Amino acid sequence: MPLWGTKSNHSQAEDDSAAADPKNDPMASASQAASDAWLAGHLHHLTEEQEEKLTEFKKFCEKEGYYKPGVEGEKPSHEDATLLRFLRARKFDVDGAWGQFKDTEDWRKENAIESLYENIEVDSYDRARRMYPQWTGRRDRRGIPVYVFEIQHLNSKNMAAYNATMENPEATAETHKSSSVPQRLLRLFALYENLLNFVMPLCSQLSRPHPETPIVASTNIVDVGGVGLKQFWNLKGHMQDASVLATAHYPETLDRIFIIGAPAFFPTVWGWIKRWFDPGTTSKIFILSASEVLPTLSSFMDPSSIPKQYGGELDWQWGDMPYLDEPARELVGALETAPEEGQTKPSFIKGPVLFKGDRVDIIGKENGKARESSIPVPKSKLAEEKEAAAAKPDDNEQEQQPVVDGSIPVTEEKEASEKVTEKPAENGVATKPVGETEPLTNGGANTSLPTQTVSA
Repeated sequence: MPLWGTKSNHSQAEDDSAAADPKNDPMASASQAASDAWLAGHLHHLTEEQEEKLTEFKKFCEKEGYYKPGVEGEKPSHEDATLLRFLRARKFDVDGAWGQFKDTEDWRKENAIESLYENIEVDSYDRARRMYPQWTGRRDRRGIPVYVFEIQHLNSKNMAAYNATMENPEATAETHKSSSVPQRLLRLFALYENLLNFVMPLCSQLSRPHPETPIVASTNIVDVGGVGLKQFWNLKGHMQDASVLATAHYPETLDRIFIIGAPAFFPTVWGWIKRWFDPGTTSKIFILSASEVLPTLSSFMDPSSIPKQYGGELDWQWGDMPYLDEPARELVGALETAPEEGQTKPSFIKGPVLFKGDRVDIIGKENGKARESSIPVPKSKLAEEKEAAAAKPDDNEQEQQPVVDGSIPVTEEKEASEKVTEKPAENGVATKPVGETEPLTNGGANTSLPTQTVSA
């Protein structure tokens, strides 16, 4: 079992052991993503039963000492969106979610994950970034960040060079020099922390179709073009590390995964790759033919978010730093740096950073010295819209009118004085006063229907 494996006996694989190997339809998945169906089980899109399960889960975790609810002036120890990831991973089975949540919290404590992210050397972090999926700086139409992983660059020469960088004990975070966990895994842990603590919270502050629901996952393009069977086999452990880690301790952070450039022998490779993921994740993995790549990616994201090598308009190559879109640049453009050699577009600050809503904390160490600085973040358009909506008076709230002599309101007094009295009957039919209408039938009925949710 890997060093981060789940200790509890309850496993999702057991829950879905009878599930058939899905033959995934990318167009059907795109249709679901374009609707509200993908939001099922997410914050503010819960059924009544799911709301009850979340409450039950929080109370149980609090009783066990793994969760602290928010009190006046303080936030809860864990956001609801985080707890819901564990519940969705276990199909809202509270016992199963608790087992995985406890294992994850214990694992984080044993490995001092937060301290690791804060103290990792910037050079070590950046070397690891170049060996795993990289954020392009762009998002799909739902606001979910887009990552790219090009396998062909992980050849034996590059892998040997990367492994050599871990032989130097100075490359290990000062806080983890006595750790029994291999440095390659410590670096990988730090990369996942960047997803949770910078990319997702940043994307959650940007305008998107459903701003009420935080961003908690990533969309991934995995390019396996030009990779031979031997290279796949040599990289088996490297890729398995990331996949199993996500399933064990970062559940429900992988949204769609598009595999492109698959060679003819890929079904053989897929036979062991699919075992790294839980069945829920494998149902979101799509192996695309060459003719399917651009139509499928275009159904999920705008051309400006698709790298040029895949038919889009984005000037981004493997190894590049994030190339922010304009909404993201408005918030964290201060993190951009001068173009790297041979480039014309801006680069991005290296190393770990934390998005705190009103600021970005620049952390990590350079030559053993801690980076301790912050950059203010201007208020996002989304935040301004929310504040404006909160400040807007309720349309249903009746304004109080000034009164005259403590009796009838002025406007009502005026209306009463101007009211046209009923005319005498003409031909036996009484006429209504001018401007008076018949009362509406069913005028106050609520005709809205409950929203039907569909499991992702």
